[in-house]
Amino acid sequence: MIKAQNADVAVPRDPERNLPDRGDAAAESVPNEQAILDKAGTITMHVSHVVFPAFSLNRGEGCEIPENAYWGLQTYLGLRENLAANEGARSFIHESTRDRTPLGHGHRDQIRDLSIEQMREMYRQAVRQLINELAETEEFFRAGIVAIDITEADPFTGDRTGHEDEIIGTKEKNNEYAYQWATVQLVGNAVPLVLDARPVRKGESRKEIVEDLLDSAEDLVHVDNVLMDREFDSQHILEMISQRGLSYVVPKRMQTSEKAQANRLLQRDQDRYETDRKLHLGKNEWHETTLIYRRKDDV
Repeated sequence: MIKAQNADVAVPRDPERNLPDRGDAAAESVPNEQAILDKAGTITMHVSHVVFPAFSLNRGEGCEIPENAYWGLQTYLGLRENLAANEGARSFIHESTRDRTPLGHGHRDQIRDLSIEQMREMYRQAVRQLINELAETEEFFRAGIVAIDITEADPFTGDRTGHEDEIIGTKEKNNEYAYQWATVQLVGNAVPLVLDARPVRKGESRKEIVEDLLDSAEDLVHVDNVLMDREFDSQHILEMISQRGLSYVVPKRMQTSEKAQANRLLQRDQDRYETDRKLHLGKNEWHETTLIYRRKDDV
């Protein structure tokens, strides 16, 4: 359709589809987990030809198990919830068509031997290959909006000794600890592709994290707009994004002035209010931004 559009050839935008008969109960039923995994297997087979060449392990000479078997097992584990490496490796033996597959402990040792920097670089290479595959599609043309977010793993219950800077506290105010990861992802109408991910370490500022992820994203795709949670509501972060020539949407932290304005809108029965405001950066420098107040649907 894109090639036809570029050549000024009229084509239907919505091709006809042969939908299943409404009377067919089986067709209307929700696919079970195995059906989903079978479909995922087909996709994985195609993606493996694009992605796996970007990854490599620090293996010595004489290894009999093909390296792709390790990445195949890693993909197999990732497509299933709460599946440990040992149990997953045993299941993989039966579901894989390979003659030799790695054992769980051997797989863990190989993956753990990779540094964060190595994994990020290989991941970026893989994403670049995927983007090259997407480059001719309408989905890629609609790219331009990225979202930056921080997510945390399940609470860590082991010994943190020597890893206190990596296994930091959770977002909740409690005594639990967990790994935290920051990601940048294509969102909106584009393919929902995670462009980069990095660990959050103790002492790092949110501004450092956003700069790092935006560097990766802008190296891979054209970025117009950045979406972030209110934990990134900082005038210095917003100023940095603006200096890159990008726009942003970030929920504002509710300070005294915002709460007062929200109450006034509520009293006036207004659904929306927009105002320009200067945020102080220090040393008589200011960041100009626009605040948009919108009433929640349930208020």
